[in-house]
Amino acid sequence: MEHTYSGSLTPYACNDKKSLGRLFEEETPIYRNNYQRDRDRIIHSAAFRRLEYKTQVFVNHEGDLFRTRLTHSLEVAQIARSIARELGLHEDLAEAIALAHDLGHTPFGHAGQTALNQCMKDYGGFEHNLQSLRVVDKLEQKYADFAGLNLTFETREGILKHCSQANANELGAVGQRFLDKTQASLEAQLTDLSDETAYNNHDVDDGLRYGLISIDDLLKIELFRQQHDIVIKRYPSINDRQIIHEVIRRMINVMVVDLIDTSRSNIQNINPKSIEDIRNQNNPTMAFSDAMCEQKLELKQFLRKNLYQHYRVHRMSMKACAIIEALFDAFMNDPRILPTEALEHCQKLKDSSSQEGMARGVADYIAGMTDRYAIVEYERIFNPRQLSFVNLIP
Repeated sequence: MEHTYSGSLTPYACNDKKSLGRLFEEETPIYRNNYQRDRDRIIHSAAFRRLEYKTQVFVNHEGDLFRTRLTHSLEVAQIARSIARELGLHEDLAEAIALAHDLGHTPFGHAGQTALNQCMKDYGGFEHNLQSLRVVDKLEQKYADFAGLNLTFETREGILKHCSQANANELGAVGQRFLDKTQASLEAQLTDLSDETAYNNHDVDDGLRYGLISIDDLLKIELFRQQHDIVIKRYPSINDRQIIHEVIRRMINVMVVDLIDTSRSNIQNINPKSIEDIRNQNNPTMAFSDAMCEQKLELKQFLRKNLYQHYRVHRMSMKACAIIEALFDAFMNDPRILPTEALEHCQKLKDSSSQEGMARGVADYIAGMTDRYAIVEYERIFNPRQLSFVNLIP
């Protein structure tokens, strides 16, 4: 029995029955639609499980309550589903994109990506967005009929949020919109903005929890102060932990409401009859209001100065970069120290494109590491005390 989508889709939403298909043709799933199959394949992938031990801002072992890439992805999916439902878009597709959007992230958050990109500067660079697509298209090795997860075009399109012209030329149909200057689906657009909404607010929560920023500091930021005043007026005797939760949940709510209202107005002005009318717009249809954009920018600037550039975060970032760079150099200088499966992967890529292929294979291996595994691997290779044969086995 073929599954039909239970939501009410608008004519300009993505429709699983009209999907542009998969790289390898498959029969339509029974009791699921195509985007649900995508979501389920993502959830059951090894790359998704590894997100549990990859961090946003803080290194994984710094504390048990900080966001990881996994909890962040779940939070993005919740926001994206809510928006999609309200606007008559495909909830299952938005969820699939949200759950997959960080699959290519390195260990140690953005510091790890910066370090790996620097290592790869002579070999095509490294960008986590492209790596996420690479994971679902090539690196997951589970199925007998194809490499990767063989996701639908629409899910892959949503994963690829941005792309250079040079890279777009190599990606085929999924990269074409970056050459044609057209737009992604509304489901892809809303998931990108849901990602931004989630990490801005939850970085505030983690920064407060870690003691790197304070409520007093944040009262200078309009978006925080407005909701803080509402909370204090309504609940004058609650404790700081409750204040933080009440304020942040209201910040998320006002951002989501603003995004829905502004986007709905944009849709009404465009009056689209099909998804092609959405794709052919000069600018994204999903958007925040100008006023909210100003408030978001103020919050981002605050976080960049007071959280991301805090000396304690910088110390963690410095150590993370040193680990990534040391591992990359060691593997490139002597690939024989790579685990067997990783070495075989690198050799296959090297056969096709020489040293650049080897570097890409090393980057694939490092990007797939969790924070904890990268630290352990570094210890195995560089700690003179770890010379026993048992300790050298990965």
